[in-house]
Amino acid sequence: MLRRLSSLFCLTPLAILLSCGGSPHESDEHYVFIAANIQVPYWQSAAAGFSKAGDELKVKTDFTGPKTYDSKAERDAIDDAIKGNASGILIAVTDAALLRPSINQAIAHGIPVITLDSDAPDSKRLFFIGTNNYQIGIAGGKRLARELHGKGNVVVFTMPAQPNLQDRLRGYKDALADTGVKITREVDIAGDPRIAFDTTGQIIGKEKDKFDAFVCLEAQSGKEVAEVLDRYHVKGKVVMAMDTDPDTLEWIQKDGIAATIAQKPYSMAFVGLQMLDNLYHHKPAALDEDWLKDSFAPIPSFVDTGSALIDKNNVTAFLQAKQSATGASKQ
Repeated sequence: MLRRLSSLFCLTPLAILLSCGGSPHESDEHYVFIAANIQVPYWQSAAAGFSKAGDELKVKTDFTGPKTYDSKAERDAIDDAIKGNASGILIAVTDAALLRPSINQAIAHGIPVITLDSDAPDSKRLFFIGTNNYQIGIAGGKRLARELHGKGNVVVFTMPAQPNLQDRLRGYKDALADTGVKITREVDIAGDPRIAFDTTGQIIGKEKDKFDAFVCLEAQSGKEVAEVLDRYHVKGKVVMAMDTDPDTLEWIQKDGIAATIAQKPYSMAFVGLQMLDNLYHHKPAALDEDWLKDSFAPIPSFVDTGSALIDKNNVTAFLQAKQSATGASKQ
């Protein structure tokens, strides 16, 4: 009778399982977060969210990725995670075409893969966590049109291989379609903010009157453009930035940047690990199903963590909220 009661108690819910010596996690269970550039504050904020979720779940986490913009290094990181039998992979995609085979290989090995911030929609990744990047472009485009009073020529700094930046650019173009604001030049910075700095300098030196605004679709360019304009004492140009790098926020306070759009990288990675952990312990019958076409899919196709436009009117409140949440004014 005592043996039967003991067995019964050990088959009841999780709390009793733990008291019977069981554990919801295995000793070799670990999750890998592969970022686009681990030295960028944006990704360090995401890493903090990933680590915090790992601490709460009591699982091992690994934050890795290139120290510069390097899609091939990201591919190598995925392959290493597969060889290391990762329990799940969270990845910020820099080149969807290049990374697709490795993402598909991870799925084939039974490793759940979720994309974060930038998607690889043609791969077999399970779903995407991030921002509605098209809506970011719409919001930025509307603000740009107001800043330029409906007329002007624009330079865009981007990285064309990234699907999230493609969506942002599409949003900008759609928002500007019925205005006199025209995107007349697109510059691929290839992950190197120095290209934005140098190109802005060349424009100011030779074509200053040809362009009225600079739109930066990723986190690193805005502060570079603002720095160049300030050095050359150029006034009257509109700079639209992306994300909340400390220098970007400082340039907003100094009127060097008109506005930026804040995402939630901490939330993306925090939620991402929770979902990977759940998928590892409650795997669907097959990871490579076409969930998008399944009206009764056990997983979402997109998790939108939200965004907000930051300008001179609310940048101080944003910094105060950030300090309250993180305990520091800078990341």
